[in-house]
This record gives sequence, C-alpha cells and structure tokens, in this order.
Amino acid sequence: MMLFNWCDKYNYMKRILTLVILMLSARMLYAQQDVQQSQYMFNGIYINPAYAGYKQNLNLHSFYRSQWTGMPGAPVSMSLAVDAIANDGNVGLALQLASDKLGAQNFFTAYGNYAYRLRMNADGSSRLALGFGVGVMQVGIDGSLLTTNDPEPYQPTNTQSKLLPDARLGVYYSDDKYYAGLSADNLVAQFIDVRINSYLAQPKPHFYLTAGMLVPLSEDILIKPSVLLKDDRGGPTSLDLNAFLLFGQKLWLGASYRTGVKLYSKDYLQRDLSNLNSIVGAVELFPLENLRVGYGYDVSIGPLKGYSGGTHEISVGFYLKSPKTRMLTPRYF
Repeated sequence: MMLFNWCDKYNYMKRILTLVILMLSARMLYAQQDVQQSQYMFNGIYINPAYAGYKQNLNLHSFYRSQWTGMPGAPVSMSLAVDAIANDGNVGLALQLASDKLGAQNFFTAYGNYAYRLRMNADGSSRLALGFGVGVMQVGIDGSLLTTNDPEPYQPTNTQSKLLPDARLGVYYSDDKYYAGLSADNLVAQFIDVRINSYLAQPKPHFYLTAGMLVPLSEDILIKPSVLLKDDRGGPTSLDLNAFLLFGQKLWLGASYRTGVKLYSKDYLQRDLSNLNSIVGAVELFPLENLRVGYGYDVSIGPLKGYSGGTHEISVGFYLKSPKTRMLTPRYF
C-alpha cells in the first residue's frame, strides 16, 4: 500500500512538472536562457566568438543534450561548430549552428564568427582575441501542443515562427597556464519585439564571464579548475564551479557544481526561487590523437530532484592538423 501511494505521488508530481513545462512554453517568456551545456569547457566557441581559432587547426565539434530525461516536453538541444585559423594564425573563423526545443517552443541559431588574435609574446603562445559574430535566430512555437481549458487571447493553434538578425561579441585571453573570457549575445535580436499578437519567446541578452588555469600535479597529471558566470536580465544569475583532471593527455575526468547567485537586485523575479541547480560529472576520451568523445551527466539537486532521469550530454570533436600549424604546446582550454 505504501509503495502504491509513493508511485501515485511520483506520477502526480511528474504530471505537474510536465504541465509546468508546457505552461512555460504557452506564455510569453521574458527570460529565455541560451542553450544549456555542461561541456562548454571543451570548446569555448559556444559561449564566446573570440574563441574562434584557439585550437589552431580545422576543428569540428558537436554535442547532443537531453535534459530531464523521462519528462515529456523536457529540453532537447544540439549544436555543431567548425573553426579554423587564417592569416598565419592571427585570425580565427568559426561557423556555429544550434537548435533547442523546450515543450512547444523551438529555437534555431546560425552564426558566422570572426576573431582577431593579438600575439602577446614572441612565440604566439599568449594571445588576446577580440571576436564578433553575426547571424540569424529563428524563434518558434507549435500551438498544437498547447492544450488548456481556458485559452488565452491570441493563443496559437498552429505553428508560429519568426526569423531575427543577431550579433554577439567577445574577448578572450589565453596562454599556457591561464585563460579568461567575457562575451555577450542576443545583442540585436533583443530589440525586435516578437511578442505582438504571438506567444514567441522574446530574446534577451546573455553575458558570460569565464576563467580558468592549468596546474601540473605530476608529469602525467594536470588539473584545470575553472568558473563560469552567466547572467541575463530576465532570470537568475548562474555560477558554475568546475574541476577537471587530465591523465596522460588521453583522458579528462571531472565535475561541476551549478547554482544560482545573487549579484544584484532582481525584484521582478519570484522571491522563493531555489538557488540549487545541479551537480555534473563529465569525461572526455581521446581514442585517437585527433578525436575526442565526451559524456556529461547532470543530477538535479534543486526542486526537480527525484522527478527526472537526469540529463545526458554527448559531445564529439575532431580536428585536421594543418602542415602550416605553428602550435608549440597542446591546446588545453
């Protein structure tokens, strides 16, 4: 009997959470976070256009993420990025495609990125990169997935979508031991009102501040601690604390702790929001010298704890080494 009651409670809560996801999709979202990732530290181009060309080779990288598995309408996202260098390594170029689906909502973005990489020392191992990206963002909603007993005005019954121009900016510094970056996106799309007679999510600017370092523990073991601070004016500020170990240049193994932080007053937010978010475990293998395969697993520690199968994220990276590459040290960041 107790087992039956627990199962009933679990299924009830699961239905409630599913309803919440669909309700969020049905309303005009004033706070739409960018695509969430847990393996961004393996390719910074996803959060900063100035990262383009950092690997100093033709670098291809993709990821697939299924969030809150087992819950209908939960977020599913994927992305593909290609970057390379030009002009003797002084210029970085990148193409980035991404899609994201949350309940009835869907998003697609495409950016071309350019980074000018300033040499800060004689051998070029220390660089300051200034980057920008231009592209398009498509926001959409499938009204057929919205079912309510009391429909709101202008609630769509079919598919709505809009294509918006957009831009992103960033600065990125790296050397053999340290890196730091600052970036912002949705810089153009935020000024185009998509909410007139529609249920489309209004894009908001997002800001990223990241930094990390590389510390040798022994000849074959390195540790890379890093932080990421992500903020937008429409939602809570997010902080990631990361620590990864590199074994013999063949295996990255580490974890992240993601939580909310209060940097400044956001009185318009719900006052009882939980800061707790998730703990992430991730691994990246190098089966070949130029092939990288990663896996990340997020465990919710906030209100969703126990009501989903966790979050799974898979990444694959591949690079083609150019005979003109002048890279003197491995690109660990």
